[in-house]
Amino acid sequence: MNPVASPPDVPPSHAVANLREGIETFLRFARGKVWQEASRHEKLHALSIAVRRPMLDAMRDTERRYRDQDSKRLYYLSMEFLMGRALGNNLTSLKLYDEAKTIIAELGVDFEEIQELEQDAALGNGGLGRLAACFLDSLASLDMPGFGYGINYEFGLFRQTFLNGYQHEKPDHWLDEDGSPWLIDRAGESITVPVYGSIAHTTIDGVYKPKWVGFKEIVGVPHDMPIVGFGGRTVNFLRLYTARSSDEFDIGIFNSGDYIAAVQHKINTEAISKILYPSDSVDRGRELRLTQEYFLVACSVRDIVKRYLKTHNSFDDFAEKVAIQMNDTHPALTVVELMRLFIDDYGLPWEQAWSITVATCGYTNHTLMPEALEKWPFDLIERLLPRHLQIMQEINRRLLAEVERRYPGDTAMVQRVSLFDESERRNVRMGNLAMAGSHSINGVAALHSELVKTALAPEFHKLYPERFNNKTNGVTPRRWLLHANRPLASLITRAIGDSWIRNLDDLRQLEGFVDDAGLLDRLDSVKSRNKLALAHLTKKMTNIVIDPSSLFDVQVKRMHEYKRQLLNILHVVDRYWQLAEDRQTPLVPRTFFFAGKSAPGYFMAKLIIKLIHSVGEVVNADPRTRDWLRVVFLPDYRVTLAEAIIPAAELSEQISTAGKEASGTGNMKLALNGALTIGTLDGANIEIRDEVGEENIFIFGLRADEVARLVAEGYHPEHYLGSSRDLRRVVDSIASGHFSRGDKDIFRPIVANLLSARDEYVHLADLEPYIEAQQRVDITWRDRAQWNRKALLNIARMGKFSSDRTISEYAQEIWNIKPAEMSR
Repeated sequence: MNPVASPPDVPPSHAVANLREGIETFLRFARGKVWQEASRHEKLHALSIAVRRPMLDAMRDTERRYRDQDSKRLYYLSMEFLMGRALGNNLTSLKLYDEAKTIIAELGVDFEEIQELEQDAALGNGGLGRLAACFLDSLASLDMPGFGYGINYEFGLFRQTFLNGYQHEKPDHWLDEDGSPWLIDRAGESITVPVYGSIAHTTIDGVYKPKWVGFKEIVGVPHDMPIVGFGGRTVNFLRLYTARSSDEFDIGIFNSGDYIAAVQHKINTEAISKILYPSDSVDRGRELRLTQEYFLVACSVRDIVKRYLKTHNSFDDFAEKVAIQMNDTHPALTVVELMRLFIDDYGLPWEQAWSITVATCGYTNHTLMPEALEKWPFDLIERLLPRHLQIMQEINRRLLAEVERRYPGDTAMVQRVSLFDESERRNVRMGNLAMAGSHSINGVAALHSELVKTALAPEFHKLYPERFNNKTNGVTPRRWLLHANRPLASLITRAIGDSWIRNLDDLRQLEGFVDDAGLLDRLDSVKSRNKLALAHLTKKMTNIVIDPSSLFDVQVKRMHEYKRQLLNILHVVDRYWQLAEDRQTPLVPRTFFFAGKSAPGYFMAKLIIKLIHSVGEVVNADPRTRDWLRVVFLPDYRVTLAEAIIPAAELSEQISTAGKEASGTGNMKLALNGALTIGTLDGANIEIRDEVGEENIFIFGLRADEVARLVAEGYHPEHYLGSSRDLRRVVDSIASGHFSRGDKDIFRPIVANLLSARDEYVHLADLEPYIEAQQRVDITWRDRAQWNRKALLNIARMGKFSSDRTISEYAQEIWNIKPAEMSR
């Protein structure tokens, strides 16, 4: 099979000339320098500004196209947008990457070194924020009018370092002194947001008209990050708000001599956009997090309404021209803020306002874990947002009246549906608010969406079954294959052409090469090259030398007990004892890669990080095992590090407890880059298995229903240890201090959890099946031709998991938005 590759897209010569001229112009007029005089950071800034220029031109043209066609617009509200570096990705989307590389080389500078200077845009933490970034890429690449709204955090989550194997957090200051060249200041479009205050209970013509008075004001200053679609014809934006005080300081207090108090409001206000996810373990932290969420919502909704009213003189068509998607429960206050604006500011009657709000809003649930289903104290909302609480109470009154009318006497349903948790400390349930005020409620994988209906919100599903649907997540192939793995992208394009970049289903054509020894050898060479690059990076980051010819086994994701990094390291300990004590030589050498951050206050996840380091310290130093086993924990996992790890991975660890992972997207990125998956039937693993075939994935462990039944009937971990000497040895060696220099106390909490009937993640129940599945991995990996065929089939069958497919489904089935046609 020898398809003719489509001719490569060649950028027009004037685009290349403009790029060079843009670099020189910026340095000359903004810095008063020429290239040879500029610092490395100035060169990076100059190149970025030159790349930005055609994007801004295209952004204006895009807005004109949307306005001329009166396009319905989608606004995607999210607390996180994990964007990563922009320069290389934008050049890839503009099809100028190779040209920029050539220009920089001609100017005597290494292009890779220039790219390395750029900081990751630290606006997110994990999968939630990275999914949002992929969605923005797909919206622009599909020519759809879709925009992101978020917060312009000064500091990201944190920069992760390790000291003696323990995680330490440092501020992640991602903006340099000059700011980011990718952020366009829109101070002229600032939004004023009220907080605190009280309600004045007034009546007008006998009608109750509450008025929010005595509030403080926060100013939201917008900055737009251009989002360029592939080919550069559509450029949308991500609007990020920075919090500023409405007054620099109180002059009266200042003149009285209390200088700190005079600027206290400014300090408190600007803390709102200071850091992603401040700790909510104390009252002040909880108040700041709720204020952040309202700040995001208030700025976004007011801006959206303002944009709509520029071209419409009534709200009759609002839901036909505006769609708002809430990315998890963080933006749930959107429902109430829309109602407040419609009723208080624009005088709409309740019924009309509610009808428009529900028709406008959609809610995506991302997890069944309790901590993500936010609840806020009643008294906190009453103090911070008194008018919003009134509106919530009225929404709840009408909601419960509907329940009573349709299901009279069902008190259990009333309690579960209510927006208010009437426990000892009264809370407001933000998930219930989002579901009550949205016309669409979706999960992010088939299993997860079913569990949302049957386990998370069965009462809401009973009340509004038509609202519930599934939208399986996806990832953008532009970032995660074309940009992150250029050697593989080039191999694919030479084989089948480049149509896959826009239509990932076209990767199916690779199935025709499954018996092509030449292509399989080239595929193996690409993987080997990527592994060698990761080996060099690992040495640089950790000073650990690894064997690039070993099997690269990768688990990279946020640290959480349900994701079961602990299960992975238990397998490593078993493999260690098989080598060190039983003298069983393994079939293949392995390097186990871990990367991921724990929330600062998550004790157990941080202790698991320490255990991984401690096991690695022993394994990597033991002469009996070090040629066969290596354990590496790469620090500060972020998009840029993922772009180095994922192309080199051969085995993808997706081993969460079944029923706990909503979807996962790392599983998709890794399989798209030719890694085989070992995993449970959880999240999108199920759909990946269905696509790639059972013979091309390593499935093990309990299913979600089996986990639920085991926990309900009584989980007895000792049962599994009693029937296996090897499993007992694994747990006992951790408990005895073998991996902690004789200290039996360090990992006592981990051992206690493993042996507890309350271990809801059932580690020991799945450990033996997991080890058996790993043995199947060894056997398969030894046969390189067989492994490469399976890797090729994984790549070929990943078309479903493009975020283009996901966005097309949202657009057609929830948002009712369409691509804006290009003028001829």
